[in-house]
Amino acid sequence: MLRYMKATEAASLSCFEVGHKTATDLDYGLTSAEVVDRHRVHGFNEFHITQEEPLWKKYIAQFKDPLILLLLASAFVSIIMKQFDDAISITVAIIIVVTVAFVQEYRSEKSLEALTKLVPPTCHCLRDGRLETFLARQLVPGDIVYLSIGDRVPADLRLFEAVDLAIDESSFTGETEPASKVTDAIPYYAKNNGIVHRENVAFMGTLVRCGHGKGIVIGVGENSEFGEVFKMMQSQEAPKTPLQVSMGQLGKQLSFYSFCIIALIMFLGWIQGRHLLDMFTIGVSLAVAAIPEGLPIVVTVTLAIGVMRMAKKNAIVKKLPIVESLDL
Repeated sequence: MLRYMKATEAASLSCFEVGHKTATDLDYGLTSAEVVDRHRVHGFNEFHITQEEPLWKKYIAQFKDPLILLLLASAFVSIIMKQFDDAISITVAIIIVVTVAFVQEYRSEKSLEALTKLVPPTCHCLRDGRLETFLARQLVPGDIVYLSIGDRVPADLRLFEAVDLAIDESSFTGETEPASKVTDAIPYYAKNNGIVHRENVAFMGTLVRCGHGKGIVIGVGENSEFGEVFKMMQSQEAPKTPLQVSMGQLGKQLSFYSFCIIALIMFLGWIQGRHLLDMFTIGVSLAVAAIPEGLPIVVTVTLAIGVMRMAKKNAIVKKLPIVESLDL
């Protein structure tokens, strides 16, 4: 069965070897029947975006942080004790924190959806010996694609013709200068040079700046190099960062110490024969005062500034805490 080829493997093989492995004819392309069979096996050249959660669920999810839960409990207790000034200040702090985090993550997710627009709607493809325009989503491994100035590459291609071909790969590799393309195989010993050194491969979503060329489709949709990045960004939640772990521990420790303070004051009041309700009120007041309601605001705003700095560099940060691990 025909399989996908990674850029590293395809780059080390000659054009004819890649054509043989993808079972295609460089001068004739695939037949319509072969395309139908490969669609049945490999699907279409498109991305599957996970179903979006309702906005209210995303907003509520921001309240799962241990420190936020502790602040909510503090605000609730302050209301019961009629300490409305404390309750209002804590509530305002909570709203600021969750709103900033929600807005930044929502904007990042919308930017992620915009990445799918880097794939062009149509392309020039050779099938049944005829060069025609097809929908890019209809491409399959083994198709022969023609590239010219201004075209966006519709799939990962192993180039077998490149005439003064230069491709802007900034959307994929971050390199600002267009990459000159060749057709010769890259020796096996050079395979660890990284994607940026795959001079004989054109990657999905990149832009042809100069010249023209032809290539064999080696990867489509989520099985392309661009698709691998897309899948990683849509994958399950990454492990917690050191900052998240520390904030979680701080929330648990503050909760523990708060209960200890309340219990200690009530115990001392009981020994002295004082009214337990009064002692409980004093203990709760001290516990609430010990909670740093300004800390979540400082952390969230600082991370949000980091996200905005990354956005200016055309980098998408899906979750605020990830900024902590970046050198900004």
